[in-house]
Amino acid sequence: MSLKTAPTARADMLIRRPAKEVFNAFVDPAITTKFWFSRSSGKLEEGKSVKWYWDMYGVSAEVAVRVIEQDRRILIEWPTPVEWLFTPRGNNTFVSITASGFTGSQDERVSQAIDSMGGFCFVLAGCKAFLEHGVKLNLTGDHNPDAHIQGGV
Repeated sequence: MSLKTAPTARADMLIRRPAKEVFNAFVDPAITTKFWFSRSSGKLEEGKSVKWYWDMYGVSAEVAVRVIEQDRRILIEWPTPVEWLFTPRGNNTFVSITASGFTGSQDERVSQAIDSMGGFCFVLAGCKAFLEHGVKLNLTGDHNPDAHIQGGV
C-alpha cells in the first residue's frame, strides 16, 4: 500500500481564554514551561532560533521561528514545519497545531505523524488546564516516567 497524501499531524482544542493570552502562552517560555518543556533559551521571535529543553528526558531541540503573527499564528521549523493557528471564538480561542514534512519510509512518516499528534494533544490539554484552572498536569513528564534521567541536560 502506498500513501496518496503526505502524513500530517493535527491537534485542536478550545481554550477558554482570550487569543492574546493563549498565543502568549506558546511564545513566552515563562508560561510554556508550566505545561510543555522544562526551559528555553528565549521567547519565540520571528527570524530567531531558540533551544527548548526537556530536562527530565535529557533532550533538547533547536527551533527556528519562521513566522509570528501576533495573537493569530506561529510557524516554526523543528526540524519539520509546525504551525499554530489561534482563532478567537468570543472570549475563547480555538487552537490548531499542524505538523508536516515528516521524512523516512512511508511507515516511518506515518509513525512520526501519529507520535506528533499525540504529543501536541498533551500540549494542548496541559495548556488548557493551566490557563483555565491554574493546574499543572505534568503531562509531558508523566507520559514516559521510565525515561527520566538524573540531572537533565
